[in-house]
Amino acid sequence: MRTFDAIVIGGGLVGAAIAYGLASAGLRPVLIDEGDVAYRASRGNFGLVWVQSKGLGAPHYQRWTRRSAEEWPVLAAELGERTGISVGLQQPGGLQLCLGEEEFEQRRQMMERMRVESGNFGFDFRMIERPELAGMLPGLGPDVTGASWTPYDGHANPLNLLHALHKGFLGRGGTYLPNSTVTEASAAPGAFRITVAGEEIAAPKLVLAAGLGNARLAPLFGLSAPVRPQRGQILVTERARQVWPLPLGSLRQTREGSIMLGSSEEDVGFDTSQRPEVMQKIAERAVRSFPWIAELQIVRAWAALRVMPPDGHPIYDESERFPGAFTANCHSGVTLAGAHARVFAPMVAAGGLDPMMAPFSARRFPKTPDVPAAA
Repeated sequence: MRTFDAIVIGGGLVGAAIAYGLASAGLRPVLIDEGDVAYRASRGNFGLVWVQSKGLGAPHYQRWTRRSAEEWPVLAAELGERTGISVGLQQPGGLQLCLGEEEFEQRRQMMERMRVESGNFGFDFRMIERPELAGMLPGLGPDVTGASWTPYDGHANPLNLLHALHKGFLGRGGTYLPNSTVTEASAAPGAFRITVAGEEIAAPKLVLAAGLGNARLAPLFGLSAPVRPQRGQILVTERARQVWPLPLGSLRQTREGSIMLGSSEEDVGFDTSQRPEVMQKIAERAVRSFPWIAELQIVRAWAALRVMPPDGHPIYDESERFPGAFTANCHSGVTLAGAHARVFAPMVAAGGLDPMMAPFSARRFPKTPDVPAAA
């Protein structure tokens, strides 16, 4: 049996960021990665570092997202220096386009409410009307009334980010077990054992970051992760000349010039197939926003499953029954990578979550029947 300082289950963006953070804190972690047989949300990520839509009615979530955006430049620079991989971070702020006066007014009301809810923490935004917006975005469609803007937003290359986190984790002395599924588990306070590929490994700390797999694993360690799949679809065009200086919410131009079109929300269980009618709606909104997009060829399209808690807000917990076991659940693996690597992971390394994380506990949901822990 091999022993480590911490076990992280889940090798996607959430688990890799936490594992990298633990290794950076001086621990000897092992990262258990089921691989592409898992419903890996990381491979379908849109790539936004997005703040302006996060935390309506939940100021703690707004603060957490802002904190992550603030940590992102340091994380990107550190990964680039240590791994030689550019994660392509750009944080010039972001725009959310509004089609029609009603949509514009609803957006204005939402952003103003978020500003009020932020209190002394503050929330900087501006509603930009069409005349000014047309000067910023060439070829803007006539249906666009305006947009909301915040200075916090940006975007990055999610595949490069995942690669850099894994490489950085190994460079910090972490152990990586790919294509590994947890088959057995046992838990005691500060003592956890799991079996993967016929091998037993042990550690005094354990973090569940297995995305949709957390729903099954969490009860084994006295935790709760009531997450469900939510399908999203993305279209990608051929490369075009660079036209946008910043991300536009459901539209993003990559550094290579291709344009990503999204997004959709479908509750269809674990179905990762694509629906032409949903793809059509995505394309129609993009063409209403910029009619010239209709001239571009679609070269790729895919669907992936978000990890969605009941209220859409992240879940972070430490087990009361088995202290030392933690869980992290969210649908914003790119946006929250800065916080996971540089804030959450140090909390785990230090032995407990900061009180500021209490509102994220799964205890906010109605209690579900207890499931006995593994023997």
